[in-house]
Amino acid sequence: MSWDGAVEIGEDERLDLENLATGAFHPLKGFLTREEALSVAHEMRLPTGEVWTIPILLQFRTKPKAGPGDRVALLHGGEAVGVLEVEEAFELDLRALAKAVFGTEREAHPGVARLYAKGPYALGGRVALLKPRPRTPLEKTPEEARAYFQARGWKRVVAFQTRNAPHRAHEYLIRLGLEMADGVLVHPILGAKKADDFPTETVLEAYRYLIAHFLPADRVALFGLATPMRYAGPKEAVFHALVRKNFGATHFLVGRDHAGVGDFYEPYAAHRIFDQLPPLGIEVVRVGAVFHCPLCGGMASERTCPEGHMEKRLAISMTRVRALLREGKAPPPELVRPELVPILRTGVVGAG
Repeated sequence: MSWDGAVEIGEDERLDLENLATGAFHPLKGFLTREEALSVAHEMRLPTGEVWTIPILLQFRTKPKAGPGDRVALLHGGEAVGVLEVEEAFELDLRALAKAVFGTEREAHPGVARLYAKGPYALGGRVALLKPRPRTPLEKTPEEARAYFQARGWKRVVAFQTRNAPHRAHEYLIRLGLEMADGVLVHPILGAKKADDFPTETVLEAYRYLIAHFLPADRVALFGLATPMRYAGPKEAVFHALVRKNFGATHFLVGRDHAGVGDFYEPYAAHRIFDQLPPLGIEVVRVGAVFHCPLCGGMASERTCPEGHMEKRLAISMTRVRALLREGKAPPPELVRPELVPILRTGVVGAG
């Protein structure tokens, strides 16, 4: 095969390439052009009108030697893994883009820091996949996931997005999904995350154990989604819903501070954003804060627990779980199932 040029891409971009090629990022067919990126960032739509909220960009720190009409090989580790039909080479105003997508220009936000680190130059255009990555059995393409659900007769599929190992609130949400659907898709992120998030293998092992021992395993599908976290809060909630629709889900759970980080987003911004958009083809199930209430006698939410119990509510936070593990302490069973603690210890540096 002959090319007009070649560019080296990183792991994040290789994952994006595969998701574009397999239809996980439908209706996108390639990396966005400037017009598409600005439309997505500011209008939450592609220029053609379809809802899309996260710009999928092929960025570079130095200006690539490629232009419109070029067929460029996408190299990973020096090997051609894809090809880009260049529609546009352009430069980005990264601070303006960060403000539009993440609501902040501050590098303390991991998504903003990631955007800046990748550089201001970009190539946009359609892509084709030449060499897929080796995939684990948990990694399914959208076509494979839809076939899996169809083979099991699942017509109502609730998708549960997570980047973290399961605590009691996660389990509550999964059970909520099981009440309303034929099956639940537990779809953890396998791509890059914050340094203090649990490693992917710890997350997967904890979910495997939870599903095998405490959930109806024949009604829960554990698949991995190979894409990095953007930590874009409400806009990432929409992105996650659209991607899960492509995988065959009919419903998508959105909890408190979905895809948030620190205090960058209001707790229910990821609920309200869907009111600004037309129907997405997937039903969004908005769930309030979930906690342990000793007066209610177990897990409850803001919709099921009386306000008079507020002072007794135990907030459930994976940040707190990690802090306890680093101190060599076991999180209380109200936070995490005791059976999962040994697995979680393996994913925390300094855990005793």
